[in-house]
Parts: sequence; C-alpha cells; structure tokens
Amino acid sequence: MIAKNGGIAYADERPYERDDMGILWKRIGISPGKGRPEFGEVHFLRQRRAMRKLLCQVCGGPSDRTPEGTLWLVGEDPSEPGPWKPGDLTGHPPLCVSCAVTAVLACPHLRNRYVALRVRSFVVAGVHGALYRPGGLFPEAHEAGALAFEHWRIGWMLAGQLMMELKEFTVVDLESEHTAYLKRTPQ
Repeated sequence: MIAKNGGIAYADERPYERDDMGILWKRIGISPGKGRPEFGEVHFLRQRRAMRKLLCQVCGGPSDRTPEGTLWLVGEDPSEPGPWKPGDLTGHPPLCVSCAVTAVLACPHLRNRYVALRVRSFVVAGVHGALYRPGGLFPEAHEAGALAFEHWRIGWMLAGQLMMELKEFTVVDLESEHTAYLKRTPQ
C-alpha cells in the first residue's frame, strides 16, 4: 500500500480495483464453484454483487421479496439488549427463505442468535474494511470498521464489504416465513 492523492493505492493498481465511486477494494482470488464455505470469511466480490442486485448471499439466486419487504437475517450480539433499530448497518446481503433456514442451522454466527427482518426501505450506505492512517509514503492499517461514502477518510479505506443501511423493517419469525413460503410456492 502506498499513499497517493489523499488516500491509499496499490503500487501496481489496475482500473478494476476501484469501483465507480473510487473506493479501493482488497484483492482476492476468484475460482467459482471451487472450495468450501468459510463461515466468517466474506468473498467481497460475491458480497458486493449480492448487495447491489439483492441476491441471496448463500445460493446467489433472487432474495425473497414480498409486499412486506426483502428478507434479511442479521446476527445479534447476545451481550447487547434489544432488537435492531432503523438506520443500523449490515454487511450481510439478503437471503431466500430456504437458504435462511439452512443458514440458521449451519452458520455458527447465526446459530446462537439472529433476527429475521422484512426490510421495506434500505440504501447502500458505505463500506467496511481496513482503515489506514495518513502519513508517510507507506501508510499502515490501524483499525477495521465501517465508513459512509461521504466520510472524509474514505480514501484511506481498503474496502472488503459493502454496507447496507436498513431504514424501514419489521422483525419477523423465520419459521412463519418458511411456512408462508411453502404455501405460496408450488411443490
């Protein structure tokens, strides 16, 4: 990483390593259909595509959308009380109902605690990644976190996830959602 034009850059940066907003993304290998799921490790290209196109984060198909909203599962920190609030950010893309049920059973992060939401209003709001400290020719990462696109330090972020702000939603019961899905889906 080098310092360049009020932010960070790869010394050998290629045009596709920044998105249309000028955000620098971390480098990652691409080998579709190979390997096994690594829970807790997000493949940022897949995550970005799923967020932008509202695709299921597990199977890559369409997320479940009803008049009540798009289905999202969010992990909830068991040490913090209360449900999600409007304006909270997530790096987790939406899901289809069948993958949501599977994810709760298979994902260690969700197995302990999760919240199912039907989200009516949302907006891509920023990125999560490694934040570099300005100064010197070779800046160093000093913290990880999320920044809004308009934040003055966005040029110092090496992004790894697109963040979605969930504005209007209803907390729902995943079992009830699954039952309703089975009733409206031809078998």
